[in-house]
Amino acid sequence: MHRGKYFKYIFIAPTLIILTATAVYPMYFALVTSFHRWKLTRSITRGPYIGLDNYTRAFEDDNFINSLRVTLGIVAISVPISVILGLIFALLLQRSTRLNIFTKTFLILPFTVAPALKGYLWRFMLNPDFGMFDRIVDILIPPLAGFVWLEKSFWALFMLSLTEIWGWAPLIALIFLGGLATIDQEVLDAARTDGANALQTMMYVTLPMLRPLILLITVLRIIFSLRLFDQVVTMTGGGPGNSTVTLNFFVYQNAFRFFDMGYASAVGYILMLLMFVMTYIYVRLLLKGSK
Repeated sequence: MHRGKYFKYIFIAPTLIILTATAVYPMYFALVTSFHRWKLTRSITRGPYIGLDNYTRAFEDDNFINSLRVTLGIVAISVPISVILGLIFALLLQRSTRLNIFTKTFLILPFTVAPALKGYLWRFMLNPDFGMFDRIVDILIPPLAGFVWLEKSFWALFMLSLTEIWGWAPLIALIFLGGLATIDQEVLDAARTDGANALQTMMYVTLPMLRPLILLITVLRIIFSLRLFDQVVTMTGGGPGNSTVTLNFFVYQNAFRFFDMGYASAVGYILMLLMFVMTYIYVRLLLKGSK
């Protein structure tokens, strides 16, 4: 009896050990490190305890403030556009025609591209000499022929955000298609019977019924945008200047370029706190939607 009671823990023990070794312990080690001064260029062992100095240093650091501004800028550009485009695509593909079925099949493809590869892909397409995107712009807008997109701060940030929109909008469209399929057709028919046109039906019936799903998708998109890293490495390298240095990339710079492990750990926990707040909101919305 007692043997059977504890036997189940034998099966989950390997998972718990791996989780502790790869997640729990590194997080604990980084938390402790964030309260110490530790530069690997000076010592391979952790330095003296300095309390919250690394955290207060972050909010006095112009580079940290810049990375926070860049991250929030990417969130502000990519999240609303990807959600709105996803909703538009879903509404356009709602009818079951052969073309729509064919299109739905390929909607998942951009999301399957690895983030690092996504950065390389867009960097290639934006190349002013042979990039496909640049060639199309040259034909449609001749004054922009030869424009170096990743050389200008605003456009580098916008194009970085565009990689997120390109990867997420199709997946969001598929999620919205699932949400639209759950709306009772009788409700839509009743709205049309009352004299509502297509736009009014969408604004006053469809969108309110999709509101919980829209909120969940928006919060989830914010979480993923806050931790943007791969495209920065492979597409812009944080440039020009520091115009595309995100919080995640700023942590990487301090840890593996400047070897300031204490400061990098503190900034990493600030980022994790932001993501925790958004995750908390996401879970609350999920629980609210399940009631």
